[in-house]
Amino acid sequence: MGYPLIFQIEHIYYPVLAAIGITVNSVAMVILNRGKCGLSKCITQYLMAMTTADLLLVIIDVILNRINNIYFPINFLFVTPVCSLKIVLFLVVLHCSVWFTVTFTFDRFVAISCRSLKARYCTKRTAVVVVVAVGVTSCVRSIPFYFIFKPAIVIDNVPWFCILTLDYYTSSFWVVYEWIDSILTPLLPFALILVFNTLTARNIIIVNRLRRSLRDQGRPENHIDPEVENRRKSIMLLFALSTNFILLWIPYVVHSLNWQVVNYNYTDKYFNNPTYVIQQCGFMLRLLSSCTNTCIYALTQRKFREELKNGFKYPFIVIVQLFERKCETGRK
Repeated sequence: MGYPLIFQIEHIYYPVLAAIGITVNSVAMVILNRGKCGLSKCITQYLMAMTTADLLLVIIDVILNRINNIYFPINFLFVTPVCSLKIVLFLVVLHCSVWFTVTFTFDRFVAISCRSLKARYCTKRTAVVVVVAVGVTSCVRSIPFYFIFKPAIVIDNVPWFCILTLDYYTSSFWVVYEWIDSILTPLLPFALILVFNTLTARNIIIVNRLRRSLRDQGRPENHIDPEVENRRKSIMLLFALSTNFILLWIPYVVHSLNWQVVNYNYTDKYFNNPTYVIQQCGFMLRLLSSCTNTCIYALTQRKFREELKNGFKYPFIVIVQLFERKCETGRK
């Protein structure tokens, strides 16, 4: 008897996602680190943080967790301390990925809607402080989850696999902690992103009305305002990243509000349950969001596309230069 369809899809989906995710995020990190995309140092810092978190998410969750669970059911990653650590690291990078998106959204809101605060807040130094603070906070809030697992079996004094302790189900502390954690990720980020984007869009509408008024008073019709043009590019990037994040997370959020996560580590083969299928589709789309940001950069940022093209051309240019030098040496 063959595996159900959802499991067959995951067999193909996660290896492909891992290959794409590692490639596109690595390329994005290299391009952003060069600092030639025409973006401010502040924006670049947030995008670098988001891309790094996405890359780590692909490595930890897609490769070390899901692909490992599907293709390599017994190895050292299933030893209980390693298994617990792997789950904690996954939660850390997941929270970082989500909240880096929020901090970037807030930064663009301040830059466009809070002119008096922009000069002090929208700087590379502030971005670094915010990124570090998010990282530390994500670590602190994830560490308690290390202690809620116990081994499923002990073989030759070696504990294997991770199952939840009884305290997790009976302790009021964990009930409250899990409730607060589910609000912090991703319900609160959803709300903050929507609020900041709404306020930013409202400010843009007001500014556009003022510009039209000034143009009607004698400014040339084809006049291009550099500041407004930079703002437009920044907003395109902001709205694209925010919309991508919300759309790909919605199935997971809807599922988590109604049902608990089940069969996370493929402990049985009852995969035809509709609730389980919805859950797994939510996981797949949520992880897809860690691979789409580079595509968004390329679609919305002209200079990023140019850097990407130059990167593709570079190996061929090197080969041609080496060939020309070899030919010149041969003539001599």
